[in-house]
Amino acid sequence: MRARFRRIAELIQVHGLEAMREMRMKGRDGISRAIYVTARNRRVVVVRVFVKQTRKTPRREIDLALERAREVDS
Repeated sequence: MRARFRRIAELIQVHGLEAMREMRMKGRDGISRAIYVTARNRRVVVVRVFVKQTRKTPRREIDLALERAREVDS
């Protein structure tokens, strides 16, 4: 999963994305999610990583990611 995460992060840095997004990584250990934001100079900042255990992203994960994203923006 780490290698897949690094590859996805590289693609985002090259092509760029705006706003907060979620990336999905699947490996032998299951499915994990990383919530990230893009900052100045196409810098990718991962604000939360968690193992997905339900069909829908838990609200507490989104709230924590939003709180951390505001800190990046400051």
